[in-house]
Amino acid sequence: MAQQMSFFSAEARHPRVADLAGLLCGPGRTTTFARATAGLVVPIDAPWRMKALLRAYAERGVGAEAHTGDDGVTSLRTAFRVDLAPLAAAWGDGAAKAVPAGFVPDGAALRMWVAAAGRWADAAYLLPLDPDAPGTHEPLLFALAQCGLPATMYRTDEVGPALRLIGGRRLGRLRELVGPPAGTGCAEQWPAVSRMRAVS
Repeated sequence: MAQQMSFFSAEARHPRVADLAGLLCGPGRTTTFARATAGLVVPIDAPWRMKALLRAYAERGVGAEAHTGDDGVTSLRTAFRVDLAPLAAAWGDGAAKAVPAGFVPDGAALRMWVAAAGRWADAAYLLPLDPDAPGTHEPLLFALAQCGLPATMYRTDEVGPALRLIGGRRLGRLRELVGPPAGTGCAEQWPAVSRMRAVS
């Protein structure tokens, strides 16, 4: 018998620009121009993440390019676009980034978060947070619980602040929501109950 797809899973509906909110749960930031248009900047630390996000952007009709700054950090940047302005308005801009009231990530947003920053550490799955937006941390902890993913706050020197998920049931739920790995090279950092058992 085929397994029923969750209404909240990443594969339950067509891709939308609003799904990019998942990038703002992590280290992604919006920038605005004349309030009518906005761009999205997401730091990237692995080639597979770059490929996965470029594919996700393309599915939503959004173009983006890689940029390496003077500090050596590579980021994926979009052009300023009218259709990104509502996202920027909802989440704030720059140092004022805030989680919109009532925000609950669905599978598509979680898939973005995982693709941009999710990783394994100490037999748990981490969803890194924005270290420069501490006001988003508690609201995102609450938001995860609202979609059936109770987590705990966690911090490492390497990753920084993150939400920590552990246990077969929670990881199974996360895997159900985000869908299969986003492409080649990402399986080692993708949610999977079998992976948890292997590292525990």
